[in-house]
Amino acid sequence: MLENHAKKTRNMKQNKSENATIVGNPSTPFKGDKKRTYVSISFMLMGILFCVCLITSNLLETKVFRVYGDISLTCGFIIFPISYILNDCIAEVWGYRKARLIIWAGFLMNFFVVLMGAIACYLPALDPESDRAFCQTFMFAPQVTMASFIAFVVGSFLNAWVMSKMKLAKRNKGHKNYYFSLRAIASTIVGESADSIIFFPLAFYIFPTIIEGAPKVPFEVLISLMVTQVIAKTLYEIVALPITIRVVNYVKKHEGTDVYDDDVSYNAFKIKEL
Repeated sequence: MLENHAKKTRNMKQNKSENATIVGNPSTPFKGDKKRTYVSISFMLMGILFCVCLITSNLLETKVFRVYGDISLTCGFIIFPISYILNDCIAEVWGYRKARLIIWAGFLMNFFVVLMGAIACYLPALDPESDRAFCQTFMFAPQVTMASFIAFVVGSFLNAWVMSKMKLAKRNKGHKNYYFSLRAIASTIVGESADSIIFFPLAFYIFPTIIEGAPKVPFEVLISLMVTQVIAKTLYEIVALPITIRVVNYVKKHEGTDVYDDDVSYNAFKIKEL
């Protein structure tokens, strides 16, 4: 009887120890499938920065600056490509599942800020002059908002999908930093191209034609805007690559993880599958 009691006590201590590993280092062995659902501090910080970049870029979109001659860009260009760089880092280190979670989190946070801005703009103001300035920043046109949301989701998921697929294809082949650079550039070209192909026609041509009876910009200008955005954002990614590589290598070493999406479902709506 004493032997059975001692055995039961040892089992209870062992179970307690196994469950406690959830809050430890990600490289520590996890019981069952708990390691997959573990969220580290590094992942949390990158996720927060990803959401902040999306919200900030939306607010900066209200101002357009001249680059050179007739070439102009929105101020959102300053920060929006960082969200793609963070998407690359998350997909590279933690895999497509975690990237999918962060993309939807970014979408919901962006939607929340747009909704709160719209509500604030409809509230009665004490000073009409300051209210006009406030609404210019926080009151987004519905067609632009809808186009932005659709383009972001499609572009972000394509970016993560390309990163994941190329990583599987290049497994154990040559210099890791070199192949990561190829993945990062290729995924940005695909993601940003999809983003531009969806956003600009919807926001400035299709939706205005349906709602107002005429497009906001001529078709030739639309094409120029799309091409300029894709080229500029891809160059942004290339310039930032040395920093991105160092961040990815540091996080991989610190986290003790380098995920390959062998058994992942690329369904964008399987959010609970971590």
